[in-house]
Amino acid sequence: MNQKYLQGFLLLLIAITIYACASTQLVAPKMEVAFDVPEGWPQPVYDFSKNPLTEAKIALGRKIFYDPILSRDSMISCASCHLSYTAFTHTDHDLSHGIDDRVGTRNSSALTNLAWSPYFMWDGAINHLDMQALAPIAHPDEMDFDVKLVIDRLNRNDSYKSAFKDAWGDDVATGEHFLKSISQFILTIVTFNSKYDQVMREEEGVAFTEIEQKGYAQFKAKCASCHVEPLFTDYSFQNNGLAVDPSLKDNGRMMVTGNVADSLKFKVPSLRNIEFSDPYMHDGRFRRLKFVMRHYGYGMVEHENLADQLRGKIDLSADERVELIAFLKTLTDQEFLRNEKFSYPK
Repeated sequence: MNQKYLQGFLLLLIAITIYACASTQLVAPKMEVAFDVPEGWPQPVYDFSKNPLTEAKIALGRKIFYDPILSRDSMISCASCHLSYTAFTHTDHDLSHGIDDRVGTRNSSALTNLAWSPYFMWDGAINHLDMQALAPIAHPDEMDFDVKLVIDRLNRNDSYKSAFKDAWGDDVATGEHFLKSISQFILTIVTFNSKYDQVMREEEGVAFTEIEQKGYAQFKAKCASCHVEPLFTDYSFQNNGLAVDPSLKDNGRMMVTGNVADSLKFKVPSLRNIEFSDPYMHDGRFRRLKFVMRHYGYGMVEHENLADQLRGKIDLSADERVELIAFLKTLTDQEFLRNEKFSYPK
């Protein structure tokens, strides 16, 4: 082979090698799972660049989410209060139950569409999803445990060593990887395919009934200022006129900020899948949507911090309440509620 052809061959070999290396470097991004933002939705607030989704990390987070190993007595998991088929909240009691049958002071929040949420918990005490799991683990009425001891347990468990190796390239669990793995799974819990969504996308053969359309008009006129479409919350904290439960002594957002202007303010919850996420309000005091309607019609208590849009009352006739509830049921995403990728890992 003459010098000219040898040089050409070597250059070609180098080019192939560079391409192969470049292709190898692209393998990792291909392993990442894209977070698809539904059409017409705002961009999430969660910074995925600091915790890119991957199948292995999501699977690890799902495994952790359903594992009672997180609680002191290994009896309470995240899923104990956040059930997939009820929009990731509980429905069998008003207030969350935890370790040793202890009863908390609040109803569990629905863990859906949290990539868009700037705050977590009813009072916004947590402002980053990666930190959210620390609160229930440490709370004496929930898991009553220490995250350091959780990590110790995980590192003594062979199945977790393998799972962390697959997800993070290291079989040693760390606090950061533990928390980010939980976030990975929770970030995938997105609900966006209700009848409402299908109507908004103008899908063929899908339309509101007459009563649902009337309810939608009622919603836009009287509810949408706080429950903003398409997420059906504005993530603000509002006083909605609930009478104080003296047994709970819960001052809401003020317990975080110390500001009396935040007294009895709680985060506006999303209305998505509300048909299946009862009981309602931060303390679970209402078991039915009709009771919620009655509260806003004539049950609100006057308070200096009462939300401006609620001063007076939301005046709905009996027929209008029925119409509004009919619309709210169009926010049920049956595909989401039955999605096996959110259920207990097999």
